[in-house]
Amino acid sequence: MNSKRSSKEMASTAARILNDNNASKIQRSLAGGVLSQRNASKQTGANMETKASKVLSSEKYSDTTKSLAASLVSQSDKER
Repeated sequence: MNSKRSSKEMASTAARILNDNNASKIQRSLAGGVLSQRNASKQTGANMETKASKVLSSEKYSDTTKSLAASLVSQSDKER
């Protein structure tokens, strides 16, 4: 079980992104993951972890997108 949760600030950012019609598909995907981990003891799945890792290792994404990705990676399975 994962005891880490998305912070209030990250959840707020994620909600704003999900309500933004101009947000990219990757931002929406990461934002959904962040929100799903706000009030539950869920951990990031392997597919989402891979997606978030790719975002973090690329220079083409914005700081906001990378922040969402970092939040998800921080809540991933330590053994992966």
